[in-house]
Amino acid sequence: MFTSRRQILRTAAGGFGWFGLRAMLAAESSPAGGLGPLLPKQAHFTPRAKRVIFLFMHGGPSAMDTFDPKPALDRDHGKPLPFKRPLTFAEGQTGSLFKSPWKFKRYGQSGLPVSELFPNVAECIDDICLLRSMVGDSVAHGGAVLQLHTGSNTFTRPGMGAWVVYGLGTENQNLPAYLTLKPGLSHGGAKNWSSAFLPAAYQGTAVAHGGIKAEDLKEPIEYLENKGLTREQQRYELDMLQKMNRAAAERHQHNPELEARIQAFELAFRMQTEAPEAFDLKGESEATKKLYGMDDPLAKDFGWQCLMARRLAQRGVRFIQINHEYGPGNEVGWDAHSELIRLHTRTARMVDKPIAGLLKDLKAHGLLDDTLVVWGGEFGRTPISQAGDGRDHNPYGYSMWMAGGGVKGGYAYGATDEYGYYATEDRMHIHDMHATMLHLLGLDHLKLTFFHGGRNHRLTDVAGNVAHKVVA
Repeated sequence: MFTSRRQILRTAAGGFGWFGLRAMLAAESSPAGGLGPLLPKQAHFTPRAKRVIFLFMHGGPSAMDTFDPKPALDRDHGKPLPFKRPLTFAEGQTGSLFKSPWKFKRYGQSGLPVSELFPNVAECIDDICLLRSMVGDSVAHGGAVLQLHTGSNTFTRPGMGAWVVYGLGTENQNLPAYLTLKPGLSHGGAKNWSSAFLPAAYQGTAVAHGGIKAEDLKEPIEYLENKGLTREQQRYELDMLQKMNRAAAERHQHNPELEARIQAFELAFRMQTEAPEAFDLKGESEATKKLYGMDDPLAKDFGWQCLMARRLAQRGVRFIQINHEYGPGNEVGWDAHSELIRLHTRTARMVDKPIAGLLKDLKAHGLLDDTLVVWGGEFGRTPISQAGDGRDHNPYGYSMWMAGGGVKGGYAYGATDEYGYYATEDRMHIHDMHATMLHLLGLDHLKLTFFHGGRNHRLTDVAGNVAHKVVA
């Protein structure tokens, strides 16, 4: 019975592990040599950080309710906004100035104020650099999420993780260089972690998606192991497949796509030796799991992601993104157009202890100094109410933060106006945040370019300034 090359490819691929195959098919359009694009590369200058962990808070956390207290809102609660309101997402549903329902307290040697929504993260404030003057260009989720991830709110561009891997390669050839855990499928979906016009070797590898609870994955390593074939049988199938691929490559004068596919399957095979162990939490103590909030049903899911981020950082993964997404038990994420008190209280509890656990655990393992942790959503929220007890989208002045990786801990960069609507001091556009992130990794955002469509492109497009004040 004749078996086509395509049938063999499909059958053999099934034996290399779902995770490994999905990761390394990304290398199909990389240059000949396959693994070459992923080998470690020299930074432009001495880096402060070796890797990034990005904590994405989908929906947009409220700055004046978390990390940017506004006494003027307490004073003027219920009064009309005393200046012209900019374009908002939900026109016609806005109300008066709305004070924060939560109290702020000063923490650490720095004395920076943090809302009672984040009592555990507050314990780490001396390791955190608050970015209180963030600015984006879109009032809608789709464009704002895309811009945060790719630098553009209108075009498909490489994700920031793809640019980082393009610039630095990876330290572990047996795991993907760029992993995103449980990403969302809305507001751009895979475009947010794609490589776009960069070689596909640099795109992110998604593990599950935001609609799936970590506990429903059962043991994630079940997805990484092949249940039907022995390692010797897999090796035999791979060798046969590669022989056919190489013969085809010879006929096509070493077609780069075929050569990349050959290397892709080789790496997928090798990943089976390391990926199952990386995703197996059996060796983690109960105390460690509790540190990440995994004993709290509400925080367990995000705690799993944060613990995985530490494990992947230990294993040399260059860019790790963990996502607090819309999904079961999480309704609308941080997108509190109404019921701000109920929704932000619940949402903060989901992530507060896991994030603090990650920062403390990275520090205990000696990883925080060279790991840049970035926290934030696609925008913030307005200081005026919406639908009575909610807040609308606000890209004109909001907060993110960085920790570790060479930033000043216990430091607040930039400021918004007295109500928290506009960035007024050390304005940090998303392009500036990207430029600063790359700088901490030893990359000059002006030099990290890729020629496509007749011109050089970069993550920061034609803008971006490094915020040197945040560098320790």
